[in-house]
Amino acid sequence: MNLASLLRLNRAIRVIGFDDAPFQRRRGSRVAISGIVCANTRFEGMVWGYVRQDGWNATDTICQLLIGSKFLPQLHILLLDGIAFGGFNIIDLPLLSQRLALPCVSVMRHLPNLNAMETALRRLPQPEKRLKILQRAGTIHAFPPFYFQVCGETPEVIAGVLQRLTDCGNVPEALRLAHLIGAAVIQGESGRSA
Repeated sequence: MNLASLLRLNRAIRVIGFDDAPFQRRRGSRVAISGIVCANTRFEGMVWGYVRQDGWNATDTICQLLIGSKFLPQLHILLLDGIAFGGFNIIDLPLLSQRLALPCVSVMRHLPNLNAMETALRRLPQPEKRLKILQRAGTIHAFPPFYFQVCGETPEVIAGVLQRLTDCGNVPEALRLAHLIGAAVIQGESGRSA
């Protein structure tokens, strides 16, 4: 069943939300990522993996965690906390959506400063390739309090889905839990902001 129908019929939406855990900034170091599966806002499962700081493997890592897992056939949507993990290990949003056959959404807490991002990217190897992947994610849509990029669904449907998946505040519960759990595993306790 598609997301618009799930919203209309008030059915549970199964989501996985990915966030990276806190990490020490050393180029090429391993950065943990957590993926939290929820039915609406109820926790149902988790995956855990690693990407390289400022590397190239974030898209492949997410696919490896999900393809062949028990979770993928149940999912309706995938959320990312931002478009990159571990600094600038940028996720190829259209490729991720295509490989998983799911709507994939990069959720931001506020509109990013694209000029500052480009300046930072230009300090890394292969900046043009990174910029091209970043641009493939498409338009940033504003449906306050949500800002996001989406592949595989319309922005209007995604805005409704994000509201459904948010318990309190401005962050969908799967992303909030991914943030808290990642911090707790790496630092011994969860942080204050989620």
